[in-house]
Amino acid sequence: MARETQKSIFVTGAASGIGRATAQLFAEKGWFVGLFDIDAEGLEETAALLPEGQRISMLLDVRDRAAWARAIDAFSQVTGRRLDVLFNNAGVGLGGLLEDMRDEDIDLVLDVNLKGVINGVRAALPLLRETPGARIVNTASVAGFVATPKISIYSATKFAVCGLTEALDAEFATYGIRVTSLMPWFVDTPILDNAGSDTGRTLRQALAKSKMPVYPAHVAAQRAWDAAHGSDVHYLVGREAKQAHLMARLFPNMVRKRARRGLGD
Repeated sequence: MARETQKSIFVTGAASGIGRATAQLFAEKGWFVGLFDIDAEGLEETAALLPEGQRISMLLDVRDRAAWARAIDAFSQVTGRRLDVLFNNAGVGLGGLLEDMRDEDIDLVLDVNLKGVINGVRAALPLLRETPGARIVNTASVAGFVATPKISIYSATKFAVCGLTEALDAEFATYGIRVTSLMPWFVDTPILDNAGSDTGRTLRQALAKSKMPVYPAHVAAQRAWDAAHGSDVHYLVGREAKQAHLMARLFPNMVRKRARRGLGD
């Protein structure tokens, strides 16, 4: 049970990667942490890393609106109806050429990465409105401002999350709620192992072959902390993310040409 004055964060995708690292960081800083994921084993592992009286863990499929309602209710009961930060972090990264993707994989990416975020915002909004200075942090990606071939559906969801974030930051200002996004470069998460391509390699293997840097999850967690406290809307993770963002703004045609050349990889 959280103390009355203890801040709280609700973390989806908490079973691994950025979600786990963020949960650990906020717990270390004294926050009460809600751990939510579809991965039961991973949730248990994350929970074991946090003090017993400082967290709650529960299975949650972010595609399921009824499950969201149950999770928010359970969280509110142990925090005294306080929710300082909703961290919409659950995501999947299935990829490949659009014509080769299965319908069910396209639906999964859309339903988790975009609809899951919307479901979370709608379910948590009443509790956020009751909490002074509350904030929503949505995990987007560098693929949310650089259109990326071979992960077109993933990229489309992340562009949408960026737009949703900006729109809701303005829309929820009347409630005193800020909405921000986390925009990582490649981070060491299970998504790197799931995002295959037409070459048969995982994204992790492709990045290793091209000597592309991959950041540890704790670096993204620190930026999630910044996104939960800072005045900006979007929070880039990694030097390469900042460079890509600058290039996309200043030289969009060059970025598009590079993307076309990358189709031959």
